[in-house]
Amino acid sequence: MATTDEEASKTYPEMITEAIEALNDKNGSNKSAISKYMESKYGELPPAHSSLLTAHLARMKESGELLFVKNNYIRPGPDVPPKRGRGRPPKPKTALPPVSDLPSPRPRGRPPKPKDPLAAAVAKATAGLPRPRGRPPKVARPAGSLTAAPAAAAAAGGVVKRGRGRPPKVKPSLVSEAA
Repeated sequence: MATTDEEASKTYPEMITEAIEALNDKNGSNKSAISKYMESKYGELPPAHSSLLTAHLARMKESGELLFVKNNYIRPGPDVPPKRGRGRPPKPKTALPPVSDLPSPRPRGRPPKPKDPLAAAVAKATAGLPRPRGRPPKVARPAGSLTAAPAAAAAAGGVVKRGRGRPPKVKPSLVSEAA
């Protein structure tokens, strides 16, 4: 029975570890043995004692405070490594060299394209000239060359340069057969 205020104010993990140490079984203590010890020692326990005990045992098992072997809970020994979390362990960190030896970091983004020396010279030469506004005017062609050029090139056996847009539909010549 709870005789002092110190025993009444103990938390569940403290009561669980005390019960496992007091029972002192080499194979560990199962949940029912821990529960019976707590009821005999502390007497008045909350109505949801069994679910609280289950939850705290599971939490202590996950955190590595208790080991669960063959349905029994055991306190881990001092030589047991700490329980590792889920996932891949982090890489070991290497010591960084002094700040003065570090190379300068690369600038962010895409590196600039190499400059063309000819384009730079042309840009420099035309920098002082003002450009007229709007689209530049079309270059005037000789008057007779618009329709005669493709026909002359075809007759000479050269390559015919096509005009813009869709070519006109070729109409078949009407040939009447004499019967």
